[in-house]
Amino acid sequence: MGIVSLKFDFSFKQLMLNEAVRKYFISDVLGIPVSEIRSVRLSNPFLWRRYFRQKQGILDVKVELNEDSIVDIELQIRMLAYWDKRSLYYLAKMFTEGLLIGEKYHRLKKCICINILDFDMNESPEYHRVYRLRDEKGGEFSDLFEIHVVELKKHLTGVDPVNDWIRLFNARSEAELDMIKTTNPGILEAIREVKIMSLRKDLRALYEAHLKERRDRCAREDFVREEGKAEGKAEDILQLLAGKGEIPDELPGVIRGQHDMDTLTDWLLTAARAESVEDFVEQAGIRKKN
Repeated sequence: MGIVSLKFDFSFKQLMLNEAVRKYFISDVLGIPVSEIRSVRLSNPFLWRRYFRQKQGILDVKVELNEDSIVDIELQIRMLAYWDKRSLYYLAKMFTEGLLIGEKYHRLKKCICINILDFDMNESPEYHRVYRLRDEKGGEFSDLFEIHVVELKKHLTGVDPVNDWIRLFNARSEAELDMIKTTNPGILEAIREVKIMSLRKDLRALYEAHLKERRDRCAREDFVREEGKAEGKAEDILQLLAGKGEIPDELPGVIRGQHDMDTLTDWLLTAARAESVEDFVEQAGIRKKN
């Protein structure tokens, strides 16, 4: 039986409403014993803006950890330009937004960003990386900034606690959920939540709408890419013809109006071989307007 995938903004956020899931997820990713986690309180995901025109930051899931750290959990399904800079922007905003005028710097809290990526950041086999502020010899400057990157598509190795969370995010059916053999209370609770979510008609409807929107967006992007390729090839043809004589007024419109890539490829080859513009028009079979 199919399930509501956690690679969906609404179901991901719905799962993180469960305090036990948040607690064990953060424990496993950050390597903090569960016994040391006193609180994982959800916080306002809207980052403070100093002035109207400043860019608004909206976090996926913002958690206050033990009242001395702030954790941002971000799910990124598709590769976006500058997603790494966006992660740093959110981290910096979280770090500075809590300090009020007149307060001392010792009140600044540790800020951690957990990026869950459904694409490969690079070719390295590591699927869980941790970044901190260090010098060129590895000496730590500060532990107040910490970035975790968890990649869902990498091959799993070893018995890292993060492995089963990755399997959970990648699961597409109840059978795959049941294949996750674990005693981790947080993952067991998460599996239960996913199964419950999959039974809810409202979530199922949202999920199906999400899938349809993704398919439609991909179709639109494919169309735009093809249009761009066609426009580029049409301009290449016209450039070739420009050196072979005077181009009739109506010809650029005919060439630019052609969107079939096979036809444009044939015309490009024809333009390269043609002795003149008239020769191209004849070989390409383009009818002149009377």
